[in-house]
Amino acid sequence: MPPLDHWRRPGPTARQRRIDLYVALIAAALAVVNVAMVRSAGFKIFETMPGQVEHYGWALAVTLPLIWRRSHPEIVAVVVAAIFIAGQALAVQETQIASVAIFTALYSVGAWGRDRERVRWVRIVVITAIFVWLAVSITLSWDDLADTMPPDAAGPVPAITAAVINSVLTNMLMFGFFAYFGEMSWLAARRQHQLEAQAAELRTAQELAGERAVIGERVRIARELHDVVAHHVSVMGIQASAARRALDKDAGKARTALAAVEDSARTAMDELRRMLGALRQSDQGRSHQDAAPSTAGLNRLAELITRAREAGLTGELAVYGDPQPVPDSVSQAAYRIVQEAVTNTLKHAHASTVDVRVRYLARELEIDISDDGRGPGTATGGGMGLIGMRERVAVHDGTIEAGARSGGGYRVRVRLPLHREMVGQQA
Repeated sequence: MPPLDHWRRPGPTARQRRIDLYVALIAAALAVVNVAMVRSAGFKIFETMPGQVEHYGWALAVTLPLIWRRSHPEIVAVVVAAIFIAGQALAVQETQIASVAIFTALYSVGAWGRDRERVRWVRIVVITAIFVWLAVSITLSWDDLADTMPPDAAGPVPAITAAVINSVLTNMLMFGFFAYFGEMSWLAARRQHQLEAQAAELRTAQELAGERAVIGERVRIARELHDVVAHHVSVMGIQASAARRALDKDAGKARTALAAVEDSARTAMDELRRMLGALRQSDQGRSHQDAAPSTAGLNRLAELITRAREAGLTGELAVYGDPQPVPDSVSQAAYRIVQEAVTNTLKHAHASTVDVRVRYLARELEIDISDDGRGPGTATGGGMGLIGMRERVAVHDGTIEAGARSGGGYRVRVRLPLHREMVGQQA
């Protein structure tokens, strides 16, 4: 949005130009009718009655320029003022409608002038010219005015002085009135422009926020699908491989492995149904969290370790510190991080053991996952594993360290801050 100091009011619309045409024609018609009535009644505004052609001509000349009062306001103001003063000087002016025309032109230059510096000078010049002419006309006709004053006038001020002061004050009031409301009209148009520009910016910002929300939702869905499918499919693959090898040698072990495959498949399907159900309900106006909150959390870490053991790893889970309630979002994030780390240990690390440690600190929850593998560990997994962990940690303003251990294997250590409100409740 351009700075308001440099804003210029747009020109009139086609409809507004048509309205100006009609208004000017009506004003001209009224001026002509007024001239006809004045001439018919024999009223003499000045000492002599002007000729008929001149009288009607000046009435049209001072009103018809109002056709362009919004498209060329500065020019119209100067032209109408010049015709008004010239008509007064030549004693042929129709004064009543002409006064309305000069006031309308003064209002229009304030309301529609695009160059505000030029508008200011036009108003100064027009008003100054009118009052200079008023002073000159009063000076030239002073004696005649004195003769027309009523002889029985009584008051603290001489009659002619009172008449002059009254004329000047009335003109000042009228010119000030129309100049002020012209300026107010221009300021109102500028405020309207500002509101429209701000509304446009708000709509743009809302559209961008909507796009970001869609992208964020897609990333969240991709992360959830990766965590759920990758873990369970990895476990199923390992168990199926174990069942194939044990099928001819140890039927009992093969049945155990196949049962683990069945259990992993059932769990994966339950997770997928939960996610798809949440997405459908979210489309109907409910948030994902409100529609179907996830049951995955710290309370299910033991199940992960059990499945890792069933897949052939030696899994250990240890909890340090006094267990305390943590926000659901933190608990779910911790579960998914451990799930991803264990999945990548199964798939890529060629490890025999995985060690998971949960530490409840004063203001943080620390998760430490390490293995003794020889492979690349959690750094791989199609590039999604570590990225997903970092995204989950970033959402909670936590920290993550991931890399090879000096003694061999791979380690992921995550710290997730707890909400201040919850920490305060526990203090």
